[in-house]
Amino acid sequence: MILVLPFILILSVLLKGKKAQDSIFFFLKVWARIFSILCFYPVRTVSRNKTDKAYIYVCNHNSYLDAIAVVIAIAGSFKPLGKIEMVKTPIFGLIYKRVVVLIDRKSKESRARCVEELKTDLAEGQSILIFPEGTMNRTNEVLTDFYDGAFRMAIETQTDIVPMVILNARKLFPRSNPLAIKPGLITCVFSEPVQVQGLQADDLEALKIRVRTKMEEMINKG
Repeated sequence: MILVLPFILILSVLLKGKKAQDSIFFFLKVWARIFSILCFYPVRTVSRNKTDKAYIYVCNHNSYLDAIAVVIAIAGSFKPLGKIEMVKTPIFGLIYKRVVVLIDRKSKESRARCVEELKTDLAEGQSILIFPEGTMNRTNEVLTDFYDGAFRMAIETQTDIVPMVILNARKLFPRSNPLAIKPGLITCVFSEPVQVQGLQADDLEALKIRVRTKMEEMINKG
C-alpha cells in the first residue's frame, strides 16, 4: 500500500470520473496481487463476466480478505460503496476514501447522497459494487438479510445485477478471531447477469429474493 499510495494520490488529483477509477485500479490490482502472492492467498475466479457495460455487482461479505478478492476477481474497475469508518485505518484509509463512495448509515443525508453519486457513476459507464448485507456477516448463517439499496438502484437505473460470492475467505481470516489466520485459496464465483429490463418498483422484493437465492446456491455448491 505504501508503494502504490503516491500513484493513487497523484491520479486522484489529475483525473476525474471513470478515467481516474480505471487508472487507480491498475495500481490497486498490482497491490492486491502482490499481497495475495506474498501472504499466500491466491485468488481463483470462476465464470468471470465481460466488462462490456456497467453492472451492479452484489457480493457476500465475510472477511477482511474480501477487499483483496474483489479487486483481483472483478474485471476492470468498479466503484464500491463503503463505510465511512474505514477512512480512519492508517494508509489504507487514504486509498479507501479516493476509491469508494463513503456512506454513514446513521445519516439519512449521507445515504441519499450516496445513491445519487452511484447513479451518476452508472450513467458514466462505471460499474459499482455493493455488499447487500450491509456489513460483515458474523453469524452462522450463509447470508444475512439483504438491504434494498442495490436492487432499488438496479430497477431505477435499469442496470443488470451480477451476483458473485467469495468462498473460503472467512475460514482463512475470520473476523471473530483474527489470530486464527492461515494461508489458502480464495475462490470468487460469478453468476450470469440478472436482467432487470422492464422491472418496476413493485418487483423489488422478488428481485432481491431471486438474487439472494442464487447467491445461496453458489455458496452451498462451492
